[in-house]
Amino acid sequence: MKRSIKAYLYLALKGFAMGAAEAIPGVSGGTIAFVTGIYEELILNITKLRFGLVTTLRIQGLGAFWKQANGPFFTALLAGMAVSFITVLKTAKWLIANHPILIWSFFFGLILGSTVLVGKALSKWRWSTVMVLLFGTFLAFFLTNLPPREEELSDWFLIFAGAIAISAMILPGISGAYILVILGAYDKLGQAVDDLDIKKLLLFGSGLIIGLLSFSRILKWLFAHYRNTVLALLTGFILGSLYKIWPWRIQTIESKWLTEIAVWPTKFPEEAHSIQALVWMLAGLGIIIALESIQNKII
Repeated sequence: MKRSIKAYLYLALKGFAMGAAEAIPGVSGGTIAFVTGIYEELILNITKLRFGLVTTLRIQGLGAFWKQANGPFFTALLAGMAVSFITVLKTAKWLIANHPILIWSFFFGLILGSTVLVGKALSKWRWSTVMVLLFGTFLAFFLTNLPPREEELSDWFLIFAGAIAISAMILPGISGAYILVILGAYDKLGQAVDDLDIKKLLLFGSGLIIGLLSFSRILKWLFAHYRNTVLALLTGFILGSLYKIWPWRIQTIESKWLTEIAVWPTKFPEEAHSIQALVWMLAGLGIIIALESIQNKII
């Protein structure tokens, strides 16, 4: 797919948004990829990354390798994600720590709009479609509300965590970062980054590569043969994640499984900031509407 320079800049902007989403446990970069119209292209391009490219590089040279791997696509997308991680991560964490209701309101509006947008892509509504959507909703609700675990970062566990996290990362509605939280690896991997623990980072990175190359091929096959069913499942995933990012949540000790419960603003024990939260929700929803309206205007 040939793009203009303007289109590549827009692709980098999408990568920036994906990186910002993945930096926050509970928000999925896959959702951003879907609503910005690059999800299936991303999956297709990932499946082109194979070990045979090493042979192509050695025999045919850098040009053939760059073309087969669709280097411009990944360069623009990954550049946007890298800039996002550098510039947004600390700001996002500060906002969550100091203005949690407002930032989660923004993401709630963003994800709510995404649910509608992805659902509109369904070509046929049948009972089977509804059942798959409901299953996806329940599964996402279950996964995103599992309590965190405490695990030792053994070599095999690091590889496993990387493979599972990247698989979740490319699924709309399921946050790869939150999967790491559930596995008990999020903070420890953050510490490994701070300590420049090369061994742990390489093991985790190998898991990312294994999960990415294998799971992307499964998704490509599913899209080719069961596209409408897959879209219904992904819509359910996004819908099921809404509970986790509801702005007004309180801790509960009544359930060993559900550690936080969503409440209405009137039941929230602290200042609810209802008006401001509504404004931020509408802002998130407005971004999705704007993205949909301009999606086909940039080639």
